[in-house]
Amino acid sequence: MATGVTGVHLAGAAQDAAGGGGPPGTVPRRTVLGPVAMVGFPLAVVGALALALRLPVGTTVFGLALFGILHNVTELRYVLGRFDAILAGRFLRLLLLLISGIVLCRLLPAGELPRVAEILLAYGLLGAACVHGLRGRPGLCVAAGGVLVCAAACSLAYPDYHFVVLAHLHNVVPLLFLWEWSRGLERGRRLFRAVQCGWVLVVPGLLLAGAFDGWSAPGTAWADRLSAAYTPPAWLDSAVALRFLALFAFLQTMHYVVWVWFLPRYAPETTASFERRVPLLQGWRVWALGLAGGAALAALFASDYASGKQLYAAVATYHAYLEFPVLLMLVLGLGAGSRPLVRPDDAPLRGRATMETTR
Repeated sequence: MATGVTGVHLAGAAQDAAGGGGPPGTVPRRTVLGPVAMVGFPLAVVGALALALRLPVGTTVFGLALFGILHNVTELRYVLGRFDAILAGRFLRLLLLLISGIVLCRLLPAGELPRVAEILLAYGLLGAACVHGLRGRPGLCVAAGGVLVCAAACSLAYPDYHFVVLAHLHNVVPLLFLWEWSRGLERGRRLFRAVQCGWVLVVPGLLLAGAFDGWSAPGTAWADRLSAAYTPPAWLDSAVALRFLALFAFLQTMHYVVWVWFLPRYAPETTASFERRVPLLQGWRVWALGLAGGAALAALFASDYASGKQLYAAVATYHAYLEFPVLLMLVLGLGAGSRPLVRPDDAPLRGRATMETTR
């Protein structure tokens, strides 16, 4: 392991030696992050922003070809390992059934019916999460249902806007996962969260406001083509369209930084939890699966970009939609009778946290 990376082990917990962690729903205690992690995010932000401004098309297309499938695999591993208390049993089977319906919609030829069906299935999935997470709290469940019905009506009335919002929303949800992960930091939590808010909220705000227009590359035919998927229709014929493309390229790159580098490295307990749950995908097998899938996708992109994009959209459905019920319940809290998702920061630990510097 790299010198200077600080880890945390729960002393006295034999399961940790076998790759385990604390009881389900707890937040492992960690010391302050090492210099690699603290410097890594700002450097990644600068690099991702430079690529997005100067090479928005290349950053979007080649980033997807290189890291698209790999980050699908590592994100699913984190979500299924970290939130195994939620994503289990009948609830998980229901979610997978609804998401599989969305996969089918994305594999069908483009048309109004598959788009409407995908929107309805997506809101059905969120509704199922509300019912599951708010058991025993009927007032909140009814209120959440009302909000979802209103949102679904807007999405059905303006489907083009729905899918643009969905594309960008998927790239900003790491903020909530990183916020939840940082509960375990004993020191440096505020700084860490400030850095995350910086790249998820501040930099995109400046980019859309035109603060970086002087560094942006001129528009091209390919940029115009890609911008249609990431720009609200009302602004497609304006200079703002290139900003939205650069925004997507930037957030997508940072999205990969989170799922391919940071969380696999600094949340090993979730990997251990996932490997106990899915023994066939231990260690190198996960990375081999992601890299092999990425190579196959890149080859398909090279021969037929449109077909490759459609296939990727279908494959990526599981990781993109499975995170939304978890995030919804992170915000709303679990229903009565459910195991807690996270333990309060001042809750006692089963073991005493000790620091070890790995070399």
